[in-house]
Amino acid sequence: MKHKKSYRYRKIGVIGCMILCIASCSPKKKTEAVKKTLLKGSINKLNKNMTTYADDVSFMESYIDLIQLSNASGDSKVAISAALQGRVMTSSAFGESGRSYGWINKKLFESEEIQEHINVYGGEERFWLGPEGGQYSIFFNKGDEFILDDWFTPRLIDLEPFDVKNKTSNKVILTKEASLKNYGGFQFDLGIEREISILSKENLQKELGLDLLDESIKTVAYQTKNTLTNLGDSDWKKETGLLSIWMLGMYNHSPNTTIMIPYISGEESELGIPVNDTYFGKVPVDRLVVKEGIIYFSGDGQYRSKIGLSPMRAKDVAGSYDSENGVLTILKYNKPKDETDYVNSMWEIQKEPFSGDVINAYNDGEPSPGEKPLGPFYELETSSPAMALKSGESGIHIQLTCHLEGGIDALNPIIKKVFGVTAEDIKKAF
Repeated sequence: MKHKKSYRYRKIGVIGCMILCIASCSPKKKTEAVKKTLLKGSINKLNKNMTTYADDVSFMESYIDLIQLSNASGDSKVAISAALQGRVMTSSAFGESGRSYGWINKKLFESEEIQEHINVYGGEERFWLGPEGGQYSIFFNKGDEFILDDWFTPRLIDLEPFDVKNKTSNKVILTKEASLKNYGGFQFDLGIEREISILSKENLQKELGLDLLDESIKTVAYQTKNTLTNLGDSDWKKETGLLSIWMLGMYNHSPNTTIMIPYISGEESELGIPVNDTYFGKVPVDRLVVKEGIIYFSGDGQYRSKIGLSPMRAKDVAGSYDSENGVLTILKYNKPKDETDYVNSMWEIQKEPFSGDVINAYNDGEPSPGEKPLGPFYELETSSPAMALKSGESGIHIQLTCHLEGGIDALNPIIKKVFGVTAEDIKKAF
């Protein structure tokens, strides 16, 4: 990745400028400006060690160009990298001085080195394609063993830039055309379009089914519409393998972060197990709690583990709650009804290559005792169904990501509405 020189300027008299700005406002605007300034000060006072949106943007702009979207007030901000496949790197609910929600791998940026298997730059929503493993994998070459030494992230979803098709202050559209060959030797000629837009507070209320949002809550919400098109002459069929759109988001962990995933209740004989927790060995009971209709999973970044939900169990939402910092994160996606074919990413020749998970969550930690973790961070993921596209056809996967920051009393009604539990339930889960 090409290095960019960083130009930094000394900021002089910031407090003085703020005072002059407030003094020049009309009475109404003055009151709003004073409230905003006081709230900003209280947030920074309470979170002295937090990394701000401005901090992360300034850092990344030393290495990559960023596209920044914002709402009308400038409070909701999203930073996107076209060089990293239109990846949402981070966002803020309180402008430049707000908390940076995306995890950024600063060590990798600073090294300016290209890694052999994967370049984990971080970011809170990245575009990937599946399956990862199996006879239709796009991460292993034909005949290779399903081991780490033979595992390579396709350059298309690791290092290739996407083209900017259109850009406004609150929306950007990026595109890419490419070819991929799977483990079985089938070639996918494909087109990708990724549309990212910021949602207003009113639109967020509608998406979450809320009557209102407490004025004290600060929000940032963005929606991505991800389109995959078959540009080849051949239809994509199960017999030769299918692709899925796979969205992954890396977030900053904390000791008080708990992941919540509602699930469809019912008998295991009909719906299967509520959660698959054997990706990296069975998850300990003090890190995964399954209750009626809800799964709690630790996002503390201290123990490497992963879980997944099948299409029979998954609903259209997942999220996390950082009780110490008052941060509620919600993911919603378009889960088609009665669709059960999802690509299987297990590293093996599979008996059921279309029995994969829809929602995944990952908690980072030491891969083995004494070995450094990748982050740490935690991750939320959603996938589209396997896409059996005829020549010229397209499939779409839409995901909404929102961060809501506020007090427990203000956030609790939202948690109840979306997840069917209380903030206190989440705090007491472990």
